[in-house]
Amino acid sequence: MFDIGFAELLITAVLGLLILGPERLPGAIRTGSLWLGRLRRSFNDIRAEIEKEVGADEIRRQLHNESVLASLKETKNSISNDINQASQQISEIANTIHSEHSNDPPAAEPEHNTRPAESPAANDQDNKP
Repeated sequence: MFDIGFAELLITAVLGLLILGPERLPGAIRTGSLWLGRLRRSFNDIRAEIEKEVGADEIRRQLHNESVLASLKETKNSISNDINQASQQISEIANTIHSEHSNDPPAAEPEHNTRPAESPAANDQDNKP
């Protein structure tokens, strides 16, 4: 975390000894280490709580995604069942229509004359000069 080497620690100890004196230096080191320990514990607690919350959020997100996927699968199955039922009904109707047409005897088709019937009066009028 901090790049504090042995030389920096030695200089800090000598300065502390000169400033505080030999009587108060051990108490100051003890108090400093207690505060440092509390700070570390607080930092670790906060970090653990944040990791726990992040993990809980991730779990909630995963559960939500799983529930969405489950509802999508349910909808897909419902739609495919409806499509299968509709196709069965269509095939039944087609079979019914086909069987009705195959059971009917073929009807006699009327003869269609392409030329209209000519009346004898029309022939007489065409023959007059």
